[in-house]
Amino acid sequence: MKITAAVLDHIGQSGPFAQTRPLRLAEVDLDPPGANELLVKVEAAGLCHSDLSVINGDRPRPTPMAIGHEAVATVIEAGAVAAASFMAGDRVVLSFLPLCGTCPACLAGEGYLCANGAAANGAGTLLDGDIRLHECGVEVRHHLGASAFATHAVVDRRSAVKVPADIPVEIAALFGCAVLTGVGAVLNTARLRVGESLVVYGLGGVGLAALLGALAGGAVPVVAVDPMPHKRALAVELGAAAALDPADGPDAIVAALGGVKPDVVIETVGKAAVLAQAYALARRGGRIVTVGLPNPAEQLSIPAVSLVADGKTLMGSYMGSSIPSRDIPRYIALWRAGRLPVERLLTSVSPLNEINALFDTLASGAAIRQVVIP
Repeated sequence: MKITAAVLDHIGQSGPFAQTRPLRLAEVDLDPPGANELLVKVEAAGLCHSDLSVINGDRPRPTPMAIGHEAVATVIEAGAVAAASFMAGDRVVLSFLPLCGTCPACLAGEGYLCANGAAANGAGTLLDGDIRLHECGVEVRHHLGASAFATHAVVDRRSAVKVPADIPVEIAALFGCAVLTGVGAVLNTARLRVGESLVVYGLGGVGLAALLGALAGGAVPVVAVDPMPHKRALAVELGAAAALDPADGPDAIVAALGGVKPDVVIETVGKAAVLAQAYALARRGGRIVTVGLPNPAEQLSIPAVSLVADGKTLMGSYMGSSIPSRDIPRYIALWRAGRLPVERLLTSVSPLNEINALFDTLASGAAIRQVVIP
């Protein structure tokens, strides 16, 4: 079938994207789903720094590629195997890492480290190695198994989590990445304990989701750090005890915590220098969780002796150490209970044809989460 998709022909593009237009809306051919796959109609898709990092070359990926990975969709058709779990009309949130269920990580209960899913994502294929997108006979790669900046997509059944159809699509989409990653970093990776203090660096969609997860999990106090005044203001509205400019320095953060260093620090910026600051800030025995994706050339330098002498734990968190089929329903339940106001993360809802200009807004730091409706 013919669909419209936002296609990236070359990585390493620079802004302003409204002028350079790295993404073009193209009519491409979408093959029918294979046995393990679903044909879906994309209802809404969110813009994420992980998309931007492919455009600007921080996360190299094969091209041409149809990008976009945070989305909600409606199932149109299910392949022979997928039909055992999905049917036409099901509403699904797309997960950006399909869990194969058979690799050592999956068998150990750590599907967020699925080797086969990661290999497929790196190659720009679906989990079984197939490519379902073509343009004039040329393969168009899949982005994180979703390629969600499009009217339709074919995804692996293990990239989809069924959700209730009554959730507004612009809100449901955010559970696929921002919420899954940010809340999961706090509750799954850091394993927050009630009453622990927490600092979050970076207040984009993932950072503010982490803040919401910290508040829902009983962190006290929670302090936010970001250079953008409007993001700091929102953090305080959401319940942060304080929101500071990074230029205020670590002493101001410690003062906001009552004069003690934090138990947990979450770093979402994706800069090695910020991660080093987060590591230094944590108390002795503290836990530092990073979810940001720096350019592969960046190197982290910390005092090696501090790992032993200070007993600190530095943890990476991919996809919030989440199992999507388990955690997305949990987070939706928290949202329904009013404990996870995900709707406050939404900056704007726009048509797909504004995609390039929207990435300028994202790159500037002005937006938290923008959503496009194909």
